[in-house]
Amino acid sequence: MPELPEVNALVEFLNQEVTGSVVAAVELASFSVLKTYDPPVAALQGLEVSGVSRHGKFIDFDVSGLHVVVHLAKAGWLRWSDHLAETKLKLGASNIAARVRLDRGDGPTVGFDVTEAGTRKGLAMYVVASPSDVPGIAALGPDPLAPGFELRPLLARRMQVKRLLRDQKILAGVGNAYSDEILHAAKLSPFAIAESLDEDQVVRLEVAVQEVLREAVEEARGKPAEELKDDKRTRMRVHGRTGEACPVCGDTVLEVTYSQSSLQYCPTCQTHGAPLKDRTTSKFLK
Repeated sequence: MPELPEVNALVEFLNQEVTGSVVAAVELASFSVLKTYDPPVAALQGLEVSGVSRHGKFIDFDVSGLHVVVHLAKAGWLRWSDHLAETKLKLGASNIAARVRLDRGDGPTVGFDVTEAGTRKGLAMYVVASPSDVPGIAALGPDPLAPGFELRPLLARRMQVKRLLRDQKILAGVGNAYSDEILHAAKLSPFAIAESLDEDQVVRLEVAVQEVLREAVEEARGKPAEELKDDKRTRMRVHGRTGEACPVCGDTVLEVTYSQSSLQYCPTCQTHGAPLKDRTTSKFLK
């Protein structure tokens, strides 16, 4: 799933490519991807793109006061092209859910395809008058990279710290991968209870959130959109590294599996060497 650093890099790339261009057409290959009907997609045609911004993991295209908002979910992506195919999209013909054609006024039509791999569909697009009209954006917690952000007040909850970091209503933009990386950097068990963290653990977590995310943002910055996902995988220390050696201590990275996801952690760095049993029965909360 694209998370804050990748979405941020994508937004910076798109800002350079689309700002000042005019929407020539928006084509849908999947009607289910569009979650709104008023304003209609046709209202975008002929309008200028004013800029692109990020809200958590949401991408927000400002189109002369209207907003096209995209949430890539788990398997979505945005594929840019300097020479879009002239053929109009056909319904359900591929993994392309939507195509946005843009006119720069100085050459061929450019634009992007919004794609989604796999059979589980979570990709969502909205055309709204304000970003806050999108329920997911309206419910977002604070952005960890925003000026003045404070993590400490968010920890006064009796919930596992892994869950807290991933909950978009508490903290915007962090998902499964970076929560694993943050907890590894903070030397905390993913099952630790947020409100029970001691002062030293809170400080380590505060530092890790900032350092891991800011380093990832800088690493992703300037990379072409098609390289961002692979680049993310190469930078992970524990996430997706089950069975490999921890780069800090050399212990074997272990995994806890859920029905639709998994987490990875280092026992030596995070749980005093003890393996976590499962999400409910582990005794190793610190």
